Amino acid sequence: MIVVFLAWLAAGLAVPAAAQPAPAAPQPAPAAPQPEPTEIADPFEPIFARLYNYDFTAAHSLLDERQRANPADALPYAVRAAVYMFSEFERLQILETDFFVDDENMVDGQGHRSKPDPEVKRRLFATLDEARARARARLASDPNDRQALFAMVMASGVAADYTGFVERRQWRGMSLTRETNKYAQKLLALQPPVYDAYMNVGSLEYVVGSLPFYVRWFVRFDKIDGNKRKGIDYLKLVAQRGNYYAPFARILLAVVSLREGKLEDARQILAQLAVEYPENPLFKRELQKITERIATPKTKRRAG
Repeated sequence: MIVVFLAWLAAGLAVPAAAQPAPAAPQPAPAAPQPEPTEIADPFEPIFARLYNYDFTAAHSLLDERQRANPADALPYAVRAAVYMFSEFERLQILETDFFVDDENMVDGQGHRSKPDPEVKRRLFATLDEARARARARLASDPNDRQALFAMVMASGVAADYTGFVERRQWRGMSLTRETNKYAQKLLALQPPVYDAYMNVGSLEYVVGSLPFYVRWFVRFDKIDGNKRKGIDYLKLVAQRGNYYAPFARILLAVVSLREGKLEDARQILAQLAVEYPENPLFKRELQKITERIATPKTKRRAG
């Protein structure tokens, strides 16, 4: 997920390239008509649509259906943990830009003063345990199982982001991203790669590249160069070709634009997200804030 991306960014925003392989080249249509499929091509797309619309109740209901349909699949459990985390993000207003532009919020133990909901935390980590157990069982028989690898990426990413943002333990959250990076690199080594995994790798590239050189020396990740430009390019790749993480990559790109003073770029990204996910009040609020900032003269902004 965020991989504590924004926390480190402030200190110095569809989720997996799909867990399925890229579609094969189209084949000639058969002579005889084929029956209509009884199930949509990717049953997780409507779940993520509900998640990005902040309709958490509906997302949980759809996940119940997926778990009944395939109890051995790890991905519904990983996604459910993400739904729990996003519900806490909404309650604590963690994804609002005001949170990320205040550097004090990125310091261990600082930031919002509301405490994590203990019941949500219990359910989240119990669900993560279920996801990891099922994913490891699949990987034991097939180390390149895309669905299982992506479930591990999501599970470890949720654990890192919850720890870093909700519990406000930034250093601990950062250390947990090592597991996320390990599985993300495996997804990117596949042919074709799982493009959503560039979300995790791109975030780390930007984060490490944003650290002071004397800190960067002690913060090392496998196959991560600490190249900020590369990190942004990876996020753009996810925004263009990812499935589940594409909207979230655009959120992060909007925050990067804000941090770099590119208000119009951020406004355009959020305007599109507000249209695509009209039930999500966050996009509308942030779009209004940025629109007002653009309309305010720079001299008045500096004085404020």
